[in-house]
Amino acid sequence: MFVAPINTDLLLSEAEKENLYAKLIEQLNKDFNFANEAIDFPQSTTPYELKVQLHEKIYRLIQYKYTELLNLLYIIDVPEENIKQLQGMDTAELSEQIAYLILRREWMKVWFRNRY
Repeated sequence: MFVAPINTDLLLSEAEKENLYAKLIEQLNKDFNFANEAIDFPQSTTPYELKVQLHEKIYRLIQYKYTELLNLLYIIDVPEENIKQLQGMDTAELSEQIAYLILRREWMKVWFRNRY
């Protein structure tokens, strides 16, 4: 049964433990590029770098390309109700939480593909 880690650090740590971190990076790159939001995390990207760079990318999308962010969330398949629960925060905090939701959904895809 899939149970998502409660924060980004635990999620990335679990991905490493299960030797699926590289697959998680591949999935992120694939979905971002599919949404025409070019991003290229090299396989050598550390979990900390991934967390920071993803947060920065989401922050910029919120500020300058909100429609593209919504398209990205749709393509990744982040549940709309999860996004609606994030109302009323500053942009930095909001972008951090959206980055977690993206990672959580991408991790779910990678985890299920590996299991089944």
